[in-house]
Amino acid sequence: MSERDWHRLREARLQAHYAAQWLGRVGSAFIPPQPDYSHTSMNWNDALMGFATNAMKNETRLGLRINDLVFVFLDNEGARTSSFPLNGRSDKDVQRWLDEQLGARGMDARLLDKTAPYEIPAHAIVKGAPYGVIEITGLLHELAGWFADAEAALDGIRKQMTERSLPTSPVRCWPHHFDLATLISLDEGADEHGRSVNAGLSPGDEYYDEPYYYVTPYPHPDAAALPPLPKLGHWHTRDFTAAIAPASQIVKAKDRKAAVDDFLQAAVDGAIKILS
Repeated sequence: MSERDWHRLREARLQAHYAAQWLGRVGSAFIPPQPDYSHTSMNWNDALMGFATNAMKNETRLGLRINDLVFVFLDNEGARTSSFPLNGRSDKDVQRWLDEQLGARGMDARLLDKTAPYEIPAHAIVKGAPYGVIEITGLLHELAGWFADAEAALDGIRKQMTERSLPTSPVRCWPHHFDLATLISLDEGADEHGRSVNAGLSPGDEYYDEPYYYVTPYPHPDAAALPPLPKLGHWHTRDFTAAIAPASQIVKAKDRKAAVDDFLQAAVDGAIKILS
C-alpha cells in the first residue's frame, strides 16, 4: 500500500472509531464497573471480524463488524439475533435502534446518554453526518485485517508472559484510542503507577497516519538506555516513549507474521530488561 493509500485508510479508521463508541457506551451503561474501566473495553471476535462488548444481561453482547460497519446483537452462544448496517445512517439512527433493541431485552437505553469523558478525532459524524460505508468497504476490510492479525500476535505475547509468571491482561480494545493491547505488570498488586509494559496495535493517530504496533515501557526510561530493535521498528520519544513498528515497514517484510512476532518479542524483552 502506498503512502497515499495509508492516508485513505484514515477515513475507514475514523468511521470505525466513531461506531465503536457505541460499544464503549453500552459497556459503561450495562456492565458492572471495573477499577481499570475494562467494562468499557471490547474484545476481538474472529467469527464476527469485529469487536464485541463484554457480556450484559443474559450474556447478551453488542458487536460491531469492522468489514462493513454493521452492529449485531449476539446471544450467549454467539449467534446473531439482530443487526443494523450503518451505511447511510447517522448516530441518531443508531440511538433509535438501540433504544428499541435494549428495551426489548429489559434494559433502559436512557443510560446510554452519558457521554464519554474524553475526546476523539473530529469527524462530520459528530455533527450528524451519516456513515458512508460503501466508499470505504475495501479499506474497512484492510483495517479489519490489521486488527485480526494483531489479536493473534498480541495473544501470543500474552501467553508467553503468563508462562513466565508475569501478570498479563487479556487482549482488549479501548474505545478512547481504538487500540488493541495487552498490559504486562512487573509489580504484582501495584496500582497504575507500578512498572509495566504495554504492547498493542494502534490503527493510526496524530503521530502515525497508518496502523502501527507499539511496546511502551513504564516508567518511561531515559532515551540513552533504550535497547536496539529489529529492523522493522524504531524508538519513538516525542511525547511518549515506545518501540514502534509501522504498517509501511511491516508490509515490506517477506513474512509479515514472523516479522511482527520478532519485533514484539524483542521490544517486550528489551522493555522488561530496562525496567528490571
